Parts: sequence; C-alpha cells; structure tokens
Amino acid sequence: MSGRRPARRPARRRPARRSKKQDGQLALLGAGVLALGLVITVVHWLLVHWWVLLIAAVIAAVAGGLWLQQARQRAEWERVRARALRMRIAELDALDHRAFEFAIRDLMRRDGCQAEQLGGAGDNACDVRAVDPMGRVWAIQCKHRRDGDRGSAVGVGVLQQVNGTARQVHGADVAVVLTNGRFSSKAIPWGAEHRIHLVDRRLLGEWAAGSRPLWDLLDRIPPPRRSSALS
Repeated sequence: MSGRRPARRPARRRPARRSKKQDGQLALLGAGVLALGLVITVVHWLLVHWWVLLIAAVIAAVAGGLWLQQARQRAEWERVRARALRMRIAELDALDHRAFEFAIRDLMRRDGCQAEQLGGAGDNACDVRAVDPMGRVWAIQCKHRRDGDRGSAVGVGVLQQVNGTARQVHGADVAVVLTNGRFSSKAIPWGAEHRIHLVDRRLLGEWAAGSRPLWDLLDRIPPPRRSSALS
C-alpha cells in the first residue's frame, strides 16, 4: 500500500448571517410595499365607487357651513352682550385691580372700540389701550380703590407717569387716568394743564351705566382721525 495520506476535503462555508440592521430594512421595505398596495387598492376602489367621494364632499361642505354659521352666531351674540353691558359702581368696587382693568376694557368695547388690557409689569402706565370708532387712540391708566372715594386719593405722581408715556410710548390721542375713587386737589388742575383726562367715581358710574360713550362725557377731546366706524 502507498504511504500517502488521503486528501482533506474542503470545509463547507457557513451561509452569512444577516445583521439586525438588514432585517429591519427588509421589514421596512415589506411594510412599504404593503402600504403602497393598500393605497393602490383604496384608490382603485374609490375610482370605481366615485359616488362615495361625492357624498363625503357634500358632508364636509355641510359640516363646514354649520361650523361657520355657529362661529358667526357666537360673534354676534358677543357683540350683543357687549352692547348691553351695564355695570353699577358697586360692582366695580367689588372687583380686584386686575378684574377692574378688564371691566374697563369691556366697557370700551361696548362703545365700539378695539380695546386690549395691558396692565401688569412693564405696562408703561397704561392698563387699557383702545382705538375708538373715530380712530383716536386711548391710553387709560386704572386706579382701583377697594374703599371707593373713602380710599386714598389719586395724586399728581400717577398723572406724571401717564404724561411721560401715554403719547410718547403708546401713541395716544387721549390720555386718561380713571378711578372708582377720587383725585387729590392738586391732581385736578395738573391734569387739565397737561391734557390728562380724569375720570372719577361719579363720572365712571355714569359711563358704566351705559348712558353715553366716554368721549361724550369728557371735555376737550381731540377731533376724530376718521369719520367712518371701525369694521
């Protein structure tokens, strides 16, 4: 016999294993194919059953119309509520200073103004800014007194702050200091000299009761900027 050793058979290669990333990509591809197939099926079904799209469009149009109508009704109800707003001076006394500012804003809106409450840190001595139907800009500083006219009087210092910011910062045509209390004896002539309109407890009560807009109750109001009312 020959002393040769039998030749070794070549080792079989093990099939390469797919990584988790590759498995995920294949799964994602499969899901995409299924989704595309589903979309094609749905589109084909809708093309065949086109009347379903028509019904859906009609329902959407009706629902949109109803929503728009309700939105207009809510806006109209809000306008009616604002026009009917009447407040007694006792109601204003019972508010805190922040709610008092919002009440003044609502009273300006009642009279047809575009008004916003600004009171708070950094308000530059303007708690309510409004534009009346004649286009005039109002900067109103509110001073609420829990004890009404029995509380401390609003003094010249407050008026000086308003005088320094109402026109320069807020672009006001009409600068107002308003209180449910009273003004000091020095504040009244100082306000007249510097064109700061003062609204005290008596005048506030008359205005809040809804007899006339505020500009009809004050003297020396600037002429209108425009004759047409705000839209």
